[in-house]
Amino acid sequence: MRVIHFVTGGFSGATQVAVDLVRACRGDPEWDAMLVLRRKSQTEMSRVQQLRDEGLTIELVPGWAHVATIQGLVKVCEAFQPDVLVAHGFSEHLWGRYAGLLAKVPVLVHVEHNSRERYSAWRLAQARWLAKRTALIVGCSEGVKSSLLALGFDSQRTVAISNGIRLAPFVDAAQRSFAARTPGIVMSARFARQKDHATLIRAVALLKERGLAPPVSLAGGGKQRDRDAAERLAKSLGLGDQVRFLGHCPTVPDLLMNHQIYVLSTHYEGMPLALVEAMAAGCAVVGSAVVGVQELLRDGVDGRLVPEADPVALANVLEELLRHPERAAQLALRARARANAEFGVDVMARRYAEHIRSAWKQAQGGVVHG
Repeated sequence: MRVIHFVTGGFSGATQVAVDLVRACRGDPEWDAMLVLRRKSQTEMSRVQQLRDEGLTIELVPGWAHVATIQGLVKVCEAFQPDVLVAHGFSEHLWGRYAGLLAKVPVLVHVEHNSRERYSAWRLAQARWLAKRTALIVGCSEGVKSSLLALGFDSQRTVAISNGIRLAPFVDAAQRSFAARTPGIVMSARFARQKDHATLIRAVALLKERGLAPPVSLAGGGKQRDRDAAERLAKSLGLGDQVRFLGHCPTVPDLLMNHQIYVLSTHYEGMPLALVEAMAAGCAVVGSAVVGVQELLRDGVDGRLVPEADPVALANVLEELLRHPERAAQLALRARARANAEFGVDVMARRYAEHIRSAWKQAQGGVVHG
């Protein structure tokens, strides 16, 4: 089966999922998979080349205009002749499916990667029109599936498939004893309005007032204006030497496995891969209680949940973990066990393969696009 995964070239979490699904097809005689990226100003060609060096088939289509994106993807489809086109993320799932229809791809799949997307009335109308011509709609968590159903998408075609991560980079986590790790805080997340670095920074300032000054590492790229705002806030609160801004960090697994605590302070999510990576790395994880996170963490069992945008509540939880590392270590142990059991990329890829095969069989019977 020939499959195209189409996604933003911004190397977001959606991009990583698409990359991992294409990787999973490599060497499998049942699948021939291609990754198509919508080129953006921040698309790093060095990362594209690294993936090509791995053996992945990758094409880029223009991203400067929606019409150009659609035309470029139609040409790729006409050359590759896919049986299935999987369009990941907003707004790529719109342009990807338009291209799929124009190129007469038999099976279209829409994957939603966030619980709160910028659907105007017009774009929602487009998505609903396309949904009638789409074989399968995937939410990357149960929370995202619920959001899709609330928007009026067909419950018979909508499923939840949890995101997965590559577990291999974290195999040494068990050998990194919790007590020997840096009693500091990591947040690996791109700088964007969706993420809430500000609440974490304010919580760290409150910890400082309470006599606690853990080192804080903020890893991730994203929009410069959002990073600049976070840097200004840290300096204004007297945290210039305590909070490090690492930018894009190619050694995130080591960074995580060398620290005790991971925080994902955020306003909304789909299913955050960075949080799952921190669980696999054996960190005690703390997340904002928003859709996409609250379904992933069981508060007090394998992580801690705090109210969104509440620096006092976050500071209280972090203080408890820092002052009682034995409790933090137990959370970390259970988090790592759950990540290994439930959130490996192999589990995710197997579920996608099962649903895509089912959609293909229905299309062969004339159910889709009939």
